[in-house]
Amino acid sequence: MDARRRRILYRARHRGTHETDLLVGGFVAERIGAMDEAGLDSLEAVLDLPDPDLFDWLTGRRAVPAETETPLLRAMVDWAQARRGVSRG
Repeated sequence: MDARRRRILYRARHRGTHETDLLVGGFVAERIGAMDEAGLDSLEAVLDLPDPDLFDWLTGRRAVPAETETPLLRAMVDWAQARRGVSRG
């Protein structure tokens, strides 16, 4: 794994709260190998979002605001909810 991917994976697994580390880190660990440079850019933008907001969105406590939602963030939310057995719809 190249240095950029290692750095992103580390950031994803060390966000500050254990629960978000597991959700974000799990998604990133599964997908980072297949991401191109644009995907990595999008991922880094998601990682810049506040931890409490990400946790709330990933667990379905709050909806992702339209101005924040990106295809990558939507995929991450769907992935997290599927892990919890929640279907979208």
